[in-house]
Amino acid sequence: MSKVDQFESVFRAALKEPFEFKPLKINRAMLVTDLLVDEASRLAESVKTFIEAATGASVPTWAVVAGEEYTNTVELLGRVEEEKPDLIIAYRNLKSEAWKFPHSLGEFLDVLLQLTSSPVLVIPHPEAGYAAEHSLSSCNKVLAMTDHLANDYRLVSAAATFTEKGGNLTLSHIEDQTVFDRYMEAISKIPQIDTDEARELLANQLRKGPADYIDSCRTVLSELKLDIEIHAQIEFGSNLAEYKNILENEPIDLLVMRTKDNDQLAMHGQAYPLAVEMRAIPLLMI
Repeated sequence: MSKVDQFESVFRAALKEPFEFKPLKINRAMLVTDLLVDEASRLAESVKTFIEAATGASVPTWAVVAGEEYTNTVELLGRVEEEKPDLIIAYRNLKSEAWKFPHSLGEFLDVLLQLTSSPVLVIPHPEAGYAAEHSLSSCNKVLAMTDHLANDYRLVSAAATFTEKGGNLTLSHIEDQTVFDRYMEAISKIPQIDTDEARELLANQLRKGPADYIDSCRTVLSELKLDIEIHAQIEFGSNLAEYKNILENEPIDLLVMRTKDNDQLAMHGQAYPLAVEMRAIPLLMI
């Protein structure tokens, strides 16, 4: 076996399990606001219409939390524990004026994302005026982002659940170009390895894993006759820059991303800066 073959074998992906569709079932939803009761109820009706149209299913039970019902994160987490929602809906900078600036998510949303197990639908702030015209009107174009797409059945299942019939779901995997270049620089200093061939082999292998998994997702979802079209997007670049470019140039209705890894409490990877800056459309954070 040549040195290049040995190098390739080191990076050869392990056999991946095929995608398994596990739809996101929403029997209980909880909307968290800082509004007065009447305003919160009106917002709930709008959000309910959006969710039920996107998922094609009714949500039997709703809890609407007005601003007067909590004063700190402990009380808010207590409401979550009491309601045990399958989906939490909230917006950035609850009980704060910081929504005027793309600087943070605010302490209440941070806690909901990091200390609860329920998916969180982050909607544009109702008073900000920066929501896209199509925001909360339909869910025809959904984008699921991750840098670890293979075997991420929960994220893909949630994204597919929220793609309305006849809609388009793009499964996106962006490899970090900076990290790739750093490893290639190290490999170039090993004289036994042909750097150009190694670059091509490694890049192809990094593309192959997510490409095979997306094919698996497409096959399973087609067999289930969900009536949604699956698109693949596999690129090298900067996660934040690439997704900002996509969202600024395409009318995406919903962006789906992972909130945190299983082995960490803090928000996963590029999810936080994207969640802070992508304020014009809903984000489903798993």
